[in-house]
Amino acid sequence: MSEKIRFAVVGLGHIGKRHADMIQRHPETELVAVCDILPPKDSGADALGVPVFSDVDTMLRDVPAIEVVNICTPNGLHAPFSLKALEARKHVVCEKPMALTKASCEAVLYKALQVHRTVFGVMQNRYSPPSQWIKGVVEQGLLGDVFMVQVNCYWNRDARYYKKGGWKGTADLDGGTLFTQFSHFVDILYWLFGDITDIQGKFADFAHKDLTAFEDSGLVNFRFRNGGMGCINYSTAVWDKNMESSMTIIGAKGSVKIGGQYMDQVEYCHIEGYTMPELAPTNPANDYGTYKGSANNHGFIIDNVVDTLRGHTTLTTNALEGLKVVEIIERIYRKRDEQPVR
Repeated sequence: MSEKIRFAVVGLGHIGKRHADMIQRHPETELVAVCDILPPKDSGADALGVPVFSDVDTMLRDVPAIEVVNICTPNGLHAPFSLKALEARKHVVCEKPMALTKASCEAVLYKALQVHRTVFGVMQNRYSPPSQWIKGVVEQGLLGDVFMVQVNCYWNRDARYYKKGGWKGTADLDGGTLFTQFSHFVDILYWLFGDITDIQGKFADFAHKDLTAFEDSGLVNFRFRNGGMGCINYSTAVWDKNMESSMTIIGAKGSVKIGGQYMDQVEYCHIEGYTMPELAPTNPANDYGTYKGSANNHGFIIDNVVDTLRGHTTLTTNALEGLKVVEIIERIYRKRDEQPVR
């Protein structure tokens, strides 16, 4: 078990390059191949010093030493490429979302069980100190019965982000605002409080009519199957830059608000008999030049893959959790599709 775990990365956009960098930095992992449809000079693959492929099947055939395949392609290709990697009996690290439909997630999960391989979901916001802290607070029951949970996600995504001819904003490869921008926060909601029901919503396309095939804003409310009610209010129509990603929790024994641009600051904590500890600093957001995304915690993802495959720990985000996030978004979007988006 002293040998390094051998990785390949499929898709060398911003996040794929981040995966490649984290793999090459880790003392127990080795990057042995990458795959992207762009020429190596354009994708940046030629700077990585490993074999470069433009076809996943060829890569899997020609580099049999690969043990783990990191899928960093557009959303709509996550499931097809995960299935190819699993068919070749490789473990998979899949960027969010796991797929764009529950049925596609089920196909991936079935194949993983069939070939005895592991699918790791990338939900790196779970590693942020405020997320780790609130997970402990909820699991210990310090808030008592949870009455209400409100998630607000207000970001900017404009013409600087949605480039003509690109995959972002398309129905088949992007899938929608909740899949691409805010699935991290749907995941945190599910991770903390479980599944939801009685979904209602209102949706609109205020600023993206010529940029995307779907809504840019939504107000969604629901009940938790475990008790209490909640809502997600989201928009990518915020002018110029990201404004807020926050979660407010009202419980029988206390209230908490985690806010900031990326749910990275505890702004309010008042819990019966409890003193708020000092948390470790949160990593800065992923910086993509003209826009920013969620916390840069991808190093923890690679750590978790290594430790899980070595038998030292368990998955931070497993395939069933990835499926549940997709299913929740799919159910929300059914409400969207029942009404015209204006």
